[in-house]
Amino acid sequence: MYRWITISLLTVALISVSIWGYHSNKQKNDLYVQAENEYQRSFHELTYNMDVLNDQIGTSLAMNSPDKLSPQFVDIWRISSNAHANTGQLPMGLLPIHKTEEFLSELGDFTYQTAVRDLDDDPLTDEETEQLEKFYKQSGEIRDELREAQHLSLSNGSKWLDVEQALLNTDGEKDNDMVNSFQSVEDSFNSSTEETTEESTTSTDTEEHSYKNVTGNDLTEEEAVKKAEKIFGKEDGTDWTVTKSGDGALTPMYSISYDENGERGYADLTVKGGHPLNLLISREIGGKQLSLNEGFEIASDYLSELGFDEMQLFQSSEYDQVGIYSFVYEDDGVRVFSDAVEVKVALDNGDITGLTANNYFKNHVERDIPDPAISEKEARDAVNQNVTIQENHLAIIDDNQGEEILTYEFLGTRDDATYRIFINAETGAEEKIEKMTDAEINYNSIV
Repeated sequence: MYRWITISLLTVALISVSIWGYHSNKQKNDLYVQAENEYQRSFHELTYNMDVLNDQIGTSLAMNSPDKLSPQFVDIWRISSNAHANTGQLPMGLLPIHKTEEFLSELGDFTYQTAVRDLDDDPLTDEETEQLEKFYKQSGEIRDELREAQHLSLSNGSKWLDVEQALLNTDGEKDNDMVNSFQSVEDSFNSSTEETTEESTTSTDTEEHSYKNVTGNDLTEEEAVKKAEKIFGKEDGTDWTVTKSGDGALTPMYSISYDENGERGYADLTVKGGHPLNLLISREIGGKQLSLNEGFEIASDYLSELGFDEMQLFQSSEYDQVGIYSFVYEDDGVRVFSDAVEVKVALDNGDITGLTANNYFKNHVERDIPDPAISEKEARDAVNQNVTIQENHLAIIDDNQGEEILTYEFLGTRDDATYRIFINAETGAEEKIEKMTDAEINYNSIV
């Protein structure tokens, strides 16, 4: 009997130790995942901030209104501060990045000091404009290096905790792809700062608010899966994972995903009506077989199938054999940038790999659009004379307060850069300027 009691106690003890070990290991893994996620977030935010930073600096060079330059410089200062903070959140303490931080600090100081003075009475000097040009060149070089590092990270599945271990290696061997990539970034900063001492796509982001254009009946989980099959182009047999948002969500939605044959898909659908807010498919992309224009036709047809009517392409680009197409809603000849949709198409076989429709469902409503108070010629006169205008449209955009305004939209070039410039159709004021990337300059060949 004592033998059985002993065996029982040992069994209980063994089970207890196993449970403790499991929970201890799970806690350790959870902390690992949390740290890795924080590192990944900081890295991708840094890459994004540097991308936006380059576009914003380029945009400031095309501006003609002092009252617009000041808030533009405030934005650049804010973004450079965010980028500076991102570098401090990466496990890079053992890798010298002093030149990187020095560059961001100098840019932040320059833009802040310029923004706080009265540019009407004390405009930019020729030396300050030249300094801004140098910042623009430097940020472009660093943006390209960071994009390469990001590409390496995504394609190799690099873990930032492995980077940290490589940096902590005391054997003198620090051979790690991400470490090497960041060293290239640092070298690029070094080169740029030595020279000193001798982008976006039109943003359609709007202020966060509730969805205005979500209609229909509430879908069950089974109905949501049927909807997902349509938007993903999948048939029966796919093993779906479905999660419903918690109670109290402003807009209840289903998060639906799958993982099969080396392909992973994810989408958010509203419970009400099953509207796709976003979709992402991750898989290896093969060699390019389709042109950017052929990808546009596929993207346009896809939007029509999903019920997005009267959508017009306003820009396109290509990255890693994927076509990226941004559409806006056209209301009686007026392009409504608030109602934007983006579609990604794999140019190896024409598969849809991405959809972003948040802004469309947040903003799309019936509008009473007024006639412009000034003529097109008057609006053209408000554009910087160094910009050569190629195209123009009437467009609705959001101002800095998130209010929709009618504008004249001009596509123009200055030196080797292309810009989209918005002039207020009521007052003639310069409202917004967006720098386009090189791929987007093929605008005319697509639309």
